[in-house]
Amino acid sequence: MTGGYGLSHRPLPPLATLRPFEAAARHESFTLAAGELGLTQAAVSKQIRLLEADLGTRLFERRNRGVFLTEAGRRFGRTVSSAFGDVAADAARLRGTSRAGEVVLFCQLCEAFYWLMPRLSGFHARHPDIALRLQSSVRPLTETSEPFDVAIQTTGRAAGAHPLAFAARDTVFPVCAPNLLGEATPPLPLAALGRYPLLSHRVVPQDWLDWEDFFALAGSPRPSAAGMRTFDSYPIVLQAALGGHGVALGWARTVEQLLESGALIRPCREAVERPQELGVYLDPASSKRPETRALVDWLHDRLGD
Repeated sequence: MTGGYGLSHRPLPPLATLRPFEAAARHESFTLAAGELGLTQAAVSKQIRLLEADLGTRLFERRNRGVFLTEAGRRFGRTVSSAFGDVAADAARLRGTSRAGEVVLFCQLCEAFYWLMPRLSGFHARHPDIALRLQSSVRPLTETSEPFDVAIQTTGRAAGAHPLAFAARDTVFPVCAPNLLGEATPPLPLAALGRYPLLSHRVVPQDWLDWEDFFALAGSPRPSAAGMRTFDSYPIVLQAALGGHGVALGWARTVEQLLESGALIRPCREAVERPQELGVYLDPASSKRPETRALVDWLHDRLGD
């Protein structure tokens, strides 16, 4: 057979291995992929080993605390996910269930609440024909079980096989409630932060800038007297700062309105510039949709402010 749909001259990998691989690459986790597909973790691992043997290359690195995509695995994950997306889109059109006119945005909770929501009316004004559905979470995008088209999260967090559309700058600096400083008048020297509790966002893995790295990047040792209060959620860290419980690290895009309203202040001048701090990621399966491109273009305009 020549032309048409013949594939005999282009052998495909074992098709049964592709769905477990795509889910594992998207989540960067065999466990989450198994849960999504209703399989055991061992079954997912077996299918991926069969696929690696067929391709003659490693798609994942196995380490004690999890699995991580190799560069080849990341590229192949995007290819497979995009192909699945094309099939799903055509199937939806044939069934009459296409998602035309809708786009789903996954966003870190703090950016969703403090940065996105005050600006979202601008997207609706530019694209009144597109319905934007928002998902927010304190967990990385690889851990969501809900499909999305575009995601916004800190670039240091796990992104699986989702390609980075672009990264935006941000600036990190200490913030606190005005009453925390008492009689002290800002700006204070960075070393003076040792007088106050430092509010820390600790997660495993530590994919978020915290005080030790901030002091190092700012060129100053951490004050030896500084006490640390730790939280597993950055929104809670911000709420603790607003309540006067200590000094937090603030990301300029997130705390902009809190500073303008006077709810938070900058106790010192020091800041750390992060040229590629916030990432906008795509779901490879829907990256070609016009609704996806419209949202990415709008985000690029707004995050370039």
